[in-house]
Amino acid sequence: MFEKIVIANRGEIALRILRACRELDIKTVALHSTADREQKHVLLADETVCIGPPASADSYLNIPAVISGAEVTDAVAIHPGYGFLSENADFAERVEKSGFVFIGPKAETIRMMGDKVSAIKLMKQAGVPCVPGSDGPLGDDANTNLHIASKIGYPIIIKASGGGGGRGMRVVHSEATLLNAITLTKTEAGAAFGNDMVYMEKYLESPRHIEFQILADQHGNAIHLGERDCSLQRRHQKVIEESPAPGITQAQRDKMGERCIQACLELGYRGVGTFEFLYENGEFYFIEMNTRVQVEHPVTEMVTGVDILKEQIRIAAGEPLSYKQSEIQMRGHSVECRINAEDSKTFIPSPGKILDFHPPGGPGVRIDTHIYDGYTVPPYYDSMIGKLIVHGETRHIAMIRMLGALNEMYIEGINTNIALHMELVKDVAFLAGGVDIHYLEKKLGI
Repeated sequence: MFEKIVIANRGEIALRILRACRELDIKTVALHSTADREQKHVLLADETVCIGPPASADSYLNIPAVISGAEVTDAVAIHPGYGFLSENADFAERVEKSGFVFIGPKAETIRMMGDKVSAIKLMKQAGVPCVPGSDGPLGDDANTNLHIASKIGYPIIIKASGGGGGRGMRVVHSEATLLNAITLTKTEAGAAFGNDMVYMEKYLESPRHIEFQILADQHGNAIHLGERDCSLQRRHQKVIEESPAPGITQAQRDKMGERCIQACLELGYRGVGTFEFLYENGEFYFIEMNTRVQVEHPVTEMVTGVDILKEQIRIAAGEPLSYKQSEIQMRGHSVECRINAEDSKTFIPSPGKILDFHPPGGPGVRIDTHIYDGYTVPPYYDSMIGKLIVHGETRHIAMIRMLGALNEMYIEGINTNIALHMELVKDVAFLAGGVDIHYLEKKLGI
């Protein structure tokens, strides 16, 4: 096992990594910007290194600074968390070449999965169902592109191969606007991602977003931990996640989970990962794979009892998986609300000093957060300040428990989206289960 790990992140995930390291008896190094000196994980870590000013480009995204932080503290591994450099193949490569262990997949795997065209091709080879599409990048021949679209059937969506987070996408409803849409998306993709390759897929009009959590070691073992439903989204950003997904049968879970496992084995995948699917009319369609720990991993931990962060670290250290697939049982239901420092109606960020904070408690309630009384939320980063997770014997009990926990949660000094979450967990359609990815935006009138 590693003696010392660098935590190359901030916020609640940095604290979550620190807690996992503590249980594994691993010393920690917290890298931080000048704006994050008072972060809870920085105050609790064995060592700290300031790697730059507040701007992410000059600190958390500064690869030489991050690697230098590992060098000066004699650490042996670097954990990237999520966001920032977590899915940067060049960073993973430089970490390994500098003599450290990157706690994540191999650089070539990240690179393959980061390119949506190559990822879809690999998934099809592994038998994972994909959305009907162009089966590769679009060329410049107008007639060929018109024919592909006609064969798929409108509406279709043009996607940037190097895109992500909802960027680099354009929906096309008719032949008249197709060619212009392709040109615009290629131009935007080139400017945003340095790669103007685009491809075409059937646009599913009312799908759900369902993802499968996997773990794979370097000894040829892989398992899945079931699925999460992340359909409640605003501008492609998840708001509430739950596990298991309403309406998904054990037979569907077993079938798709096995296909994800098979894909991991064929890829030679190492670490934790998530296969993301659109689900419509009883069918799953692969959209992308995330090669890192997900924000919403706690809902899976709550229903399976598996500590995903500890398993991720063990795998990176070369240890075999602690579990076999037959040992994984999903018990009860779990829900997660992302708590953001923002106005519930306008979504305008609300940085500032927290004057009073009272976290909720009780059976089945978990709060993953780095905030505390007197902490100042900086204006430089993502507005998420924590995650409220609950577990219940049934989905109904979990929703009641979540409403109670939201009622108990008190944060004074800044605006939060707690009021929005309270409205959502009482929403009739959401409580019935199975809302699609467009539901929240329609409800909000976006």
